[in-house]
Amino acid sequence: MLKRILKFILYFTATITVLLSLVILFSGRWYLYKALANTYLSGRTGPSVTEYLIFDNRKVEVLDPKSLLRSKLYNTSRLPAEAETIFKNFEAHAFVIIKNDSLIHEQYWDGYGDTSHTNGFSIAKTYCSVLLGCALKDSFIKNLDEPVGKYISDFNTGEKAKITLRHLVTMTSGIDFDENYMSPFAYPAEGYYGADLLKASCQYNVGEAPGKVFKYLSGNSALLGICIARAVGKPLSQYLSERLWKDLNCQQPAWWSLDKKDGFEKSFCCLNSNPTDFARMGMLYLNYGKWNGKQIVDSEFVANSITPFNCLEEDGTANHTYGYNWWLTEYKGMKIYFARGILGQHIICVPDKKLVIVKLSRKRRPKSGLYHYPDDVGTCVQAALDMYCR
Repeated sequence: MLKRILKFILYFTATITVLLSLVILFSGRWYLYKALANTYLSGRTGPSVTEYLIFDNRKVEVLDPKSLLRSKLYNTSRLPAEAETIFKNFEAHAFVIIKNDSLIHEQYWDGYGDTSHTNGFSIAKTYCSVLLGCALKDSFIKNLDEPVGKYISDFNTGEKAKITLRHLVTMTSGIDFDENYMSPFAYPAEGYYGADLLKASCQYNVGEAPGKVFKYLSGNSALLGICIARAVGKPLSQYLSERLWKDLNCQQPAWWSLDKKDGFEKSFCCLNSNPTDFARMGMLYLNYGKWNGKQIVDSEFVANSITPFNCLEEDGTANHTYGYNWWLTEYKGMKIYFARGILGQHIICVPDKKLVIVKLSRKRRPKSGLYHYPDDVGTCVQAALDMYCR
């Protein structure tokens, strides 16, 4: 009996393996081998925050490192018990608070520290927006209404010729990207595990007129990153190092994962850094693009970035959710804007309290509450208020 069971299991496993190989072979989706090897065959159902080493990466160099100023109240308050329980349940490994441009709290779990690297996932989309602002200030890009076709030839004909950089950064391109995170055949899996980001991002058609409806689709940021890199004439990682990592005095190098060796940065995801360096971007925007007296990004661009773009939500209501790759919401009457990653990574800015909050974790919580923000945002903001804003 036992031999029959073992024989059946072996036969079933072999059959599934053959069928999967045939699907991959005939579909041409070779990235599925990498996806399966690093998810289900590794005991996971999705990506990990620390798996950047399975990809080719380009280093974001440190050019002028300086420590953040420390508040006199640094680490004088304890994280509320309720928040700490929630963070541990969702495997948080870093929680950092900046108040009045000074580091006031940092806390780490699970062996993580201030020099550790973790994938910020879609936080990279927000960095891509900031680099767009830098390229505008540096005159590599004349204005946001430049057509995508200026940089990517696939967008020179048909409906795609109407799509501009503004449409990409506001997620209003109208391109029918398949943003199904559960399907190995959808864009997120191919973009993340695949080896040809440009081809993957150009294969979809335009489904509706650009500029009309906000739809959060990762392909927009992938295309935007390629446009910026071609506009500035250098890889995104190098431009990030020269224009932000240097000027913001980041202390640790970062790694931006590529689609292949010497390829494109995956600008919709995959910037691997640490919480205090991530926090500097929030500080930059809290000060409307200025750092230590120097205007890094034009203040008008920053203001537009954190204002709802004039378009519709998918339900037909006025957009209240998204600016230039920044998420927008309110908490207890305070306007908030934030960057977020799929596994609970957040850079949260609370202008009324001059707070920047960074939380990094391995699991995400569901969306709920006003404007459908993730519960994490409210938990992080309330914890910071209880600790240092009484």
